[in-house]
Amino acid sequence: MKTQQRPAKKPPKEPRTRKKLHFEDGVKAALIAAAVICAAVLGVGGFFAARSALAGGFEPPGPSLAGETPAGAEQTSPESISGVDGTGVLPELDQAIRDLDAAAGSGTTPGAAVPGVEPGAAAPETAVPGAAQTGERRALLALVIDDGGNNLRELDPFLAFPGPLTIAVLPGLPNSVEAARRVRAAKKELFLHQPMEPLNGQDPGPGAIRTGMNPEEIKAVLVQNLNEIGPVMGFNNHEGSRATMDPAIMRPLLELSRDSGLYFLDSRTIADTAGPRIAKELGLTIAQRDIFLDNEQDRESILGALEAGCKRAEQTGAAVLIGHAWSPRLAGILTELYPVLVRRGFVFVTVSGLLHRGK
Repeated sequence: MKTQQRPAKKPPKEPRTRKKLHFEDGVKAALIAAAVICAAVLGVGGFFAARSALAGGFEPPGPSLAGETPAGAEQTSPESISGVDGTGVLPELDQAIRDLDAAAGSGTTPGAAVPGVEPGAAAPETAVPGAAQTGERRALLALVIDDGGNNLRELDPFLAFPGPLTIAVLPGLPNSVEAARRVRAAKKELFLHQPMEPLNGQDPGPGAIRTGMNPEEIKAVLVQNLNEIGPVMGFNNHEGSRATMDPAIMRPLLELSRDSGLYFLDSRTIADTAGPRIAKELGLTIAQRDIFLDNEQDRESILGALEAGCKRAEQTGAAVLIGHAWSPRLAGILTELYPVLVRRGFVFVTVSGLLHRGK
């Protein structure tokens, strides 16, 4: 008779025990974590170590500044800039972008504001190792965004720009007043973007100044637009290639600038503008556009124009760079490269800040 074998019993499971974390283990873990964090910080510390002084924000209009207005640079296309490679990007700026990407891979946020500086606020002026200089004077960049008021959604990214910025708002549009309010609320510098008659015969928009107007009419139109958009720090011309050539237009316009203490920026939509000559006759210092950033809206062209502006600032001490609120890539590129340019030693200022510094 066969004996039925019983299956062998499974060995009893060992009771689970929870490992207790001792105080010493916690200290070791904390020390290791601290060491990792320090290594990461040291790896990107150089990215923010050479931060530059920022200037700008709101400054009260000062008295008219006497002196000769420097000759403004004509529009420079990226193709004409020496040193641009086949992609339209200057090697120096391309390397700066690579540095930015490397820093981003180490945990740095591209476009982050300089530590200790609130967006739109001015940082204390300090020496920056390796700063771009002309003699003992650091190179200044004044960014101006034109055509505000067309679309509030397009304006928002520029309001978030981490540094000083001048935004020029058009009058007489459905969004003009609200756009101006938002610019002031964001603590950016507000200008009136005064429509003026162009050579091509197109309508520059509501509230335009046209050739054939007498001085009283010119001043009345300008005052009406200033009251709509204001309070403002100054104004610049929207289009105006025909009107700015005409001394009969520019004289009353600049007389109002002088008498009111408002700053004027000549957008130089044409080389033969009468603005600098009339300003000199009136003993008034004005600002002038050096570079248009977005004649072409692709990234390579914007980068090339931006580097041209940087070189202009290094050569002369300052440069005024104008872009437009409708440019789809401009706000992102400027925000991305802001910490790179600060690291290179450029100082961002508003137009009023630039004129206070005596350009």
